[in-house]
Amino acid sequence: MRREELVEYLDGLLESGKYRDYCPNGLQVEGRPEVRRVVVGVTASQALLDAAVAVRADTILVHHGYFWKGEDGRVTGIRKQRLKTLLANDINLLAYHLPLDAHPLLGNNAQLATRLGWLPEGRFGDQDMAWLGRAAAEGRAADLAGQLEQRLGRKPLLIAGDDRPIRRLAWCSGGAQGYFEAAIGLGVDAYVSGEISEQTVHLARESGVAYLACGHHATERFGVQAVAAHLVANCGLDCQFVEIDNPV
Repeated sequence: MRREELVEYLDGLLESGKYRDYCPNGLQVEGRPEVRRVVVGVTASQALLDAAVAVRADTILVHHGYFWKGEDGRVTGIRKQRLKTLLANDINLLAYHLPLDAHPLLGNNAQLATRLGWLPEGRFGDQDMAWLGRAAAEGRAADLAGQLEQRLGRKPLLIAGDDRPIRRLAWCSGGAQGYFEAAIGLGVDAYVSGEISEQTVHLARESGVAYLACGHHATERFGVQAVAAHLVANCGLDCQFVEIDNPV
């Protein structure tokens, strides 16, 4: 598959033009014109780049790429080494940030719902990033934490609120603790995200709504895997997900 064809296909599939984002979506670093072997991961860290080199991949597809707004743009140190690895090995880097959180089927939030058996009922927050729905079965916050630990492979940080039964819940992958207050206003019993802030604990305790921080990385692994499976099935590409563990 030609690189331009893949970029055009993914831009359309993930509707990348819809979103106001903090980084460029799509092709970030140009490599070989022909795409055959794709390494997929959450973040374009040096470890992921090295893994791609080891399997002779021509393309890397990630959720967290480069060139974020507000960061120092000088090509020195870690940034120099990462770009040197990509350019020396002629590897394409493709990144999709908010489009890969928001996609209704392949996105991180959609995939969380699918894997946990949650029933989506709506969206809220900036650009409709956060999701609203119902748990598959009623339980307590500790039960929900156990289910998340089993599916994500890591124990969530649980602020249990008033330990009410969990019927309605909201969720948003990654660093989305800022939507917690809006979720409380929508009448949920629990909110699931990746990260947590100091004030989040007080909101949970005072509102009675449970908060579960499951890890930024852990909640954003499934979108890229779903896209990889889609590319294998629909484009005939060789796609390999590489897990670079991150406790955050």
